[in-house]
Amino acid sequence: MPPGAIPRVIRTLKARAPRWSQTAIAQVEVEDHAPFRILIACLLSLRTKDETTGPAAGRLFRLAATPEALLRLTPRQIERAIFPVGFYRTKARVILGVCQDLMDRFGGAVPDDLEALLTLKGVGRKTANLVVTRGFRKPGICVDTHVHRIANRWGYVRTRSPEETEQALRARLPRRYWIEFNDLLVSFGQTVCRPISPYCSRCPIERLCPKVGVTRAR
Repeated sequence: MPPGAIPRVIRTLKARAPRWSQTAIAQVEVEDHAPFRILIACLLSLRTKDETTGPAAGRLFRLAATPEALLRLTPRQIERAIFPVGFYRTKARVILGVCQDLMDRFGGAVPDDLEALLTLKGVGRKTANLVVTRGFRKPGICVDTHVHRIANRWGYVRTRSPEETEQALRARLPRRYWIEFNDLLVSFGQTVCRPISPYCSRCPIERLCPKVGVTRAR
């Protein structure tokens, strides 16, 4: 990708984004900006498709939408509400553990600091960065498989893991794009820049993309 192209790329993707499906986390943010709901939705979304995550989060929040209220539910009640998200039994236990930790150490409030969020058992860098950016509108870079793949496909970074990609983006990506970067690239990656055989013929930034690693496209 040509040097200095990223502002044009971001503008183009933002103009096209309304045509693509919102991510489950973005839907939760629109419906309720509460950091706690975003945290729980992020935990549910791990290794689960958005079309499953969104309804599961909605069912759970109709039962309880605060750490205190969720702790009054049994693991089985949570399991039934969030099924069929991936690893729903494990996630029910993780959710209860996070709620208890929030009550014990943070007075029931979700911390707005990345390092504090990472002390919660079951919360990794992807989830912590999403909570910081989507829940508190503070700069952070959330890197999932879509962001890792696309940033490398563009040649914007050359990394081997999402963790390396996060650090590379923190060093190179202008800070003003940090908050929106994940949501844009996830939607773009789900609809156009697919992992295998991406839709390059209908990509709005095709001429700017070096297609690193792409062997077959549509």
